[in-house]
Amino acid sequence: MLSCKDFFLDYNKKLSEVLKNYHYDEIEKITKFLETSIKTKKKIFVCGNGGSASIANHFLCDFNKGIKISSSKRVIPQIISLTNSIELITAIANDINFNEIFASQLENYAKKNDILIVISSSGKSKNIINAVKFAKKNKLKIISLIGFSENQYLKKLSEHYINLNTKNYGITEDIFQSIMHMISQYLRLKNSKNLKEIL
Repeated sequence: MLSCKDFFLDYNKKLSEVLKNYHYDEIEKITKFLETSIKTKKKIFVCGNGGSASIANHFLCDFNKGIKISSSKRVIPQIISLTNSIELITAIANDINFNEIFASQLENYAKKNDILIVISSSGKSKNIINAVKFAKKNKLKIISLIGFSENQYLKKLSEHYINLNTKNYGITEDIFQSIMHMISQYLRLKNSKNLKEIL
Protein backbone atom coordinates (compact mmCIF):
# COMPACT_ATOMS: atom_id res chain seq x y z
CA MET A 1 0.00 0.00 0.00
CA LEU A 2 1.41 3.38 -1.03
CA SER A 3 1.67 6.07 1.59
CA CYS A 4 -0.38 9.21 1.06
CA LYS A 5 2.65 11.19 -0.14
CA ASP A 6 3.86 8.36 -2.39
CA PHE A 7 0.41 8.18 -3.95
CA PHE A 8 0.52 11.92 -4.67
CA LEU A 9 3.98 11.61 -6.21
CA ASP A 10 2.90 8.65 -8.33
CA TYR A 11 -0.25 10.47 -9.46
CA ASN A 12 1.71 13.52 -10.58
CA LYS A 13 4.29 11.33 -12.31
CA LYS A 14 1.51 9.66 -14.30
CA LEU A 15 -0.07 13.05 -14.97
CA SER A 16 3.15 14.39 -16.48
CA GLU A 17 3.54 11.29 -18.66
CA VAL A 18 0.13 11.52 -20.37
CA LEU A 19 0.71 14.53 -22.62
CA LYS A 20 3.06 13.56 -25.43
CA ASN A 21 4.82 15.82 -27.91
CA TYR A 22 2.29 15.02 -30.63
CA HIS A 23 -0.50 16.15 -28.28
CA TYR A 24 1.16 19.56 -28.02
CA ASP A 25 1.34 19.73 -31.81
CA GLU A 26 -2.40 19.11 -32.01
CA ILE A 27 -3.16 21.55 -29.19
CA GLU A 28 -1.26 24.20 -31.16
CA LYS A 29 -3.40 23.48 -34.23
CA ILE A 30 -6.58 23.64 -32.15
CA THR A 31 -5.46 26.95 -30.61
CA LYS A 32 -4.87 28.55 -34.02
CA PHE A 33 -8.14 27.12 -35.34
CA LEU A 34 -10.12 28.50 -32.38
CA GLU A 35 -8.46 31.90 -32.64
CA THR A 36 -9.45 32.17 -36.29
CA SER A 37 -12.97 30.97 -35.48
CA ILE A 38 -13.34 33.56 -32.71
CA LYS A 39 -12.07 36.40 -34.87
CA THR A 40 -14.45 35.43 -37.70
CA LYS A 41 -17.32 35.45 -35.18
CA LYS A 42 -18.16 31.76 -35.26
CA LYS A 43 -20.05 30.32 -32.32
CA ILE A 44 -18.16 27.64 -30.40
CA PHE A 45 -20.26 25.03 -28.63
CA VAL A 46 -18.76 22.81 -25.95
CA CYS A 47 -20.22 19.84 -24.07
CA GLY A 48 -19.41 16.90 -21.84
CA ASN A 49 -20.83 14.72 -19.07
CA GLY A 50 -19.94 14.69 -15.37
CA GLY A 51 -16.53 16.23 -14.72
CA SER A 52 -16.28 17.06 -18.41
CA ALA A 53 -19.49 19.09 -18.07
CA SER A 54 -17.83 21.29 -15.46
CA ILE A 55 -14.85 21.74 -17.79
CA ALA A 56 -17.25 22.80 -20.57
CA ASN A 57 -18.69 25.47 -18.26
CA HIS A 58 -15.21 26.56 -17.19
CA PHE A 59 -14.29 26.80 -20.89
CA LEU A 60 -17.15 29.27 -21.34
CA CYS A 61 -15.97 31.37 -18.37
CA ASP A 62 -12.28 31.57 -19.28
CA PHE A 63 -12.95 32.39 -22.92
CA ASN A 64 -16.00 34.66 -22.79
CA LYS A 65 -14.69 36.70 -19.85
CA GLY A 66 -10.92 36.10 -19.73
CA ILE A 67 -10.01 36.58 -23.39
CA LYS A 68 -12.54 39.38 -23.86
CA ILE A 69 -11.20 41.40 -20.89
CA SER A 70 -7.51 40.73 -21.62
CA SER A 71 -7.91 41.92 -25.20
CA SER A 72 -9.75 45.09 -24.09
CA LYS A 73 -12.83 43.76 -25.91
CA ARG A 74 -11.01 43.52 -29.24
CA VAL A 75 -11.44 39.72 -29.26
CA ILE A 76 -14.88 38.57 -28.15
CA PRO A 77 -15.42 34.80 -28.07
CA GLN A 78 -18.90 33.38 -28.45
CA ILE A 79 -18.64 30.20 -26.38
CA ILE A 80 -21.87 28.37 -25.60
CA SER A 81 -21.72 25.52 -23.09
CA LEU A 82 -24.43 22.98 -23.79
CA THR A 83 -24.12 21.80 -20.17
CA ASN A 84 -24.88 25.21 -18.68
CA SER A 85 -28.67 25.03 -18.19
CA ILE A 86 -29.85 22.28 -15.86
CA GLU A 87 -33.42 23.43 -16.56
CA LEU A 88 -33.10 22.87 -20.31
CA ILE A 89 -31.08 19.66 -19.96
CA THR A 90 -33.64 18.05 -17.63
CA ALA A 91 -36.54 19.21 -19.80
CA ILE A 92 -35.00 17.63 -22.90
CA ALA A 93 -34.05 14.47 -20.97
CA ASN A 94 -37.52 14.15 -19.48
CA ASP A 95 -39.65 15.08 -22.48
CA ILE A 96 -37.51 13.87 -25.39
CA ASN A 97 -34.51 11.69 -24.53
CA PHE A 98 -31.35 12.09 -22.44
CA ASN A 99 -29.32 11.08 -25.48
CA GLU A 100 -30.54 14.26 -27.21
CA ILE A 101 -29.61 16.83 -24.54
CA PHE A 102 -26.79 18.31 -26.64
CA ALA A 103 -28.00 17.72 -30.20
CA SER A 104 -31.38 19.27 -29.40
CA GLN A 105 -29.72 22.49 -28.24
CA LEU A 106 -27.50 22.61 -31.32
CA GLU A 107 -30.65 22.46 -33.40
CA ASN A 108 -31.70 25.78 -31.83
CA TYR A 109 -28.43 27.67 -32.09
CA ALA A 110 -25.91 26.19 -34.53
CA LYS A 111 -25.15 27.37 -38.04
CA LYS A 112 -22.88 26.07 -40.78
CA ASN A 113 -19.16 26.42 -39.95
CA ASP A 114 -19.75 26.94 -36.24
CA ILE A 115 -17.61 24.77 -33.95
CA LEU A 116 -18.50 21.89 -31.65
CA ILE A 117 -16.01 20.79 -28.99
CA VAL A 118 -16.82 17.49 -27.28
CA ILE A 119 -15.01 16.54 -24.07
CA SER A 120 -15.46 12.88 -23.14
CA SER A 121 -13.43 10.46 -21.05
CA SER A 122 -14.89 7.37 -22.74
CA GLY A 123 -15.74 8.89 -26.11
CA LYS A 124 -18.72 6.56 -26.19
CA SER A 125 -21.54 8.52 -24.51
CA LYS A 126 -24.62 8.44 -26.71
CA ASN A 127 -25.42 12.12 -26.15
CA ILE A 128 -21.89 13.02 -27.29
CA ILE A 129 -22.11 10.80 -30.37
CA ASN A 130 -25.51 12.25 -31.27
CA ALA A 131 -24.19 15.79 -30.95
CA VAL A 132 -21.30 14.94 -33.27
CA LYS A 133 -23.68 13.33 -35.78
CA PHE A 134 -25.84 16.46 -35.78
CA ALA A 135 -22.78 18.68 -36.15
CA LYS A 136 -21.44 16.72 -39.09
CA LYS A 137 -24.80 16.62 -40.84
CA ASN A 138 -25.17 20.39 -40.44
CA LYS A 139 -21.59 21.19 -41.48
CA LEU A 140 -20.17 22.30 -38.14
CA LYS A 141 -16.46 21.81 -37.46
CA ILE A 142 -15.71 19.27 -34.73
CA ILE A 143 -12.99 19.07 -32.08
CA SER A 144 -12.90 15.90 -29.98
CA LEU A 145 -10.98 15.52 -26.71
CA ILE A 146 -11.08 11.85 -25.65
CA GLY A 147 -9.57 10.22 -22.58
CA PHE A 148 -9.59 6.45 -22.53
CA SER A 149 -9.11 4.84 -25.90
CA GLU A 150 -9.07 5.41 -29.64
CA ASN A 151 -12.46 6.17 -31.16
CA GLN A 152 -12.15 5.83 -34.92
CA TYR A 153 -15.69 7.11 -35.52
CA LEU A 154 -15.06 10.41 -33.73
CA LYS A 155 -11.58 10.64 -35.19
CA LYS A 156 -12.94 10.33 -38.72
CA LEU A 157 -15.58 13.03 -38.19
CA SER A 158 -13.37 15.52 -36.34
CA GLU A 159 -11.21 18.26 -37.79
CA HIS A 160 -9.09 18.02 -34.64
CA TYR A 161 -8.84 15.02 -32.32
CA ILE A 162 -6.87 14.18 -29.19
CA ASN A 163 -6.91 10.79 -27.47
CA LEU A 164 -5.04 10.77 -24.13
CA ASN A 165 -5.09 6.95 -23.90
CA THR A 166 -5.32 6.77 -20.11
CA LYS A 167 -7.87 4.95 -17.93
CA ASN A 168 -7.76 7.27 -14.92
CA TYR A 169 -10.72 9.65 -14.71
CA GLY A 170 -8.90 12.16 -12.50
CA ILE A 171 -5.85 12.35 -14.73
CA THR A 172 -8.04 12.52 -17.84
CA GLU A 173 -10.08 15.42 -16.47
CA ASP A 174 -6.98 17.19 -15.14
CA ILE A 175 -5.49 17.08 -18.64
CA PHE A 176 -8.73 18.24 -20.27
CA GLN A 177 -8.73 21.19 -17.88
CA SER A 178 -5.06 21.89 -18.59
CA ILE A 179 -5.67 21.87 -22.35
CA MET A 180 -8.47 24.39 -21.88
CA HIS A 181 -6.23 26.59 -19.74
CA MET A 182 -3.26 26.36 -22.10
CA ILE A 183 -5.40 27.47 -25.04
CA SER A 184 -7.28 30.22 -23.21
CA GLN A 185 -4.20 31.64 -21.49
CA TYR A 186 -2.15 31.62 -24.68
CA LEU A 187 -4.91 33.49 -26.52
CA ARG A 188 -5.12 35.94 -23.63
CA LEU A 189 -1.35 36.42 -23.77
CA LYS A 190 -1.28 36.87 -27.54
CA ASN A 191 -4.10 39.40 -27.61
CA SER A 192 -3.46 41.21 -24.33
CA LYS A 193 -2.43 44.85 -23.99
CA ASN A 194 -1.31 44.17 -20.42
CA LEU A 195 1.02 41.15 -20.29
CA LYS A 196 1.66 41.57 -16.55
CA GLU A 197 -1.83 40.36 -15.65
CA ILE A 198 -1.18 37.03 -17.46
CA LEU A 199 2.54 36.43 -16.95
